[in-house]
Amino acid sequence: MTIRTLFAALAALAISAGAAHAASGTLTVYTSTPDQAMNDLIAAFNKVEPGVKVDFFRSGTTEVVNKLQAEFTAGAPQPDVLFIADATVMEQLKGDGRLMPYAEAPVDGLPQGFYDADKTYFGTKIIPTGIVYNTKSGKPRPVSWGDLISPNAKDQVIMPSPLYSGAAVIHVGTITAQPELGWNYYEKLADNGAVATKGNGGVLEAVASGQKAYGMIVDFMAFNGKAKGSPVEFVYPTEGVSMVTEPVAILKTAKNVDAAKSFVNWLLSDAGQQYMTVQGYIPGKAGVAGPEGRPAAAELKVMPASAKDVAGESNEIKKHFSDLFGG
Repeated sequence: MTIRTLFAALAALAISAGAAHAASGTLTVYTSTPDQAMNDLIAAFNKVEPGVKVDFFRSGTTEVVNKLQAEFTAGAPQPDVLFIADATVMEQLKGDGRLMPYAEAPVDGLPQGFYDADKTYFGTKIIPTGIVYNTKSGKPRPVSWGDLISPNAKDQVIMPSPLYSGAAVIHVGTITAQPELGWNYYEKLADNGAVATKGNGGVLEAVASGQKAYGMIVDFMAFNGKAKGSPVEFVYPTEGVSMVTEPVAILKTAKNVDAAKSFVNWLLSDAGQQYMTVQGYIPGKAGVAGPEGRPAAAELKVMPASAKDVAGESNEIKKHFSDLFGG
């Protein structure tokens, strides 16, 4: 064999090995990310992994999990990856042995608590819940959670229900964990005429249209609404915000593990975190700039709450909330 022939053979072997390790095939994702945002995210991912065809099912976190649990019962879970707002669900699935540990996940630069210590799920962004208000309502600008139970807010508050929204489960669990707020705060909200709707989208619609003056909402929706011309502003309350990280996890039953790992890798990479900024989210990774005019992750005042604790109380949270505001 000549030197030229040897080099050609080695080059062909390298190309073959690279192709063998490249992610490919179909990746199935169950997610609570809105349809258009998910389609845009997939397009960005495919610039890095063009060989992966991503199919996804999208609904609210509760409906996504109900579908997945039904598939577990039938012995035929479909998704490779779960990508939802609610870390409490990830804790429950981890406890049930449904998540695949991914020890090699690229977590450098991510803050403590942003991912599971056993590396079964990983936060992808920071989504605080605060207050949106209608600037044309004639009502005063809120500064604290307490403003929503004041006489000015009588019959003027709307919020997402934890019966449908994963972010709302975290938010209610966080608020009720604060000694100065607790369930007493929600009881006062109910007495003040506050109402619940299915999700954050319904909150923005009601406030932007002037049906309600105030709403509890995830920040990016309020900022996106304002950018599109809605008469709304967003407030990070003085007591602090609750926070979801929209974690991603690979299921133990995943059929395309290589593509699933590639998807997780991209979400946690600098490029993936920068893309979160493009979509209007605050990235979790240190050194990645967030959206203009928004606080950095380190600047946010986050009310303390444990996803594990909230997960253990999620059924009670939903029942108590339903007793106050209906289903």
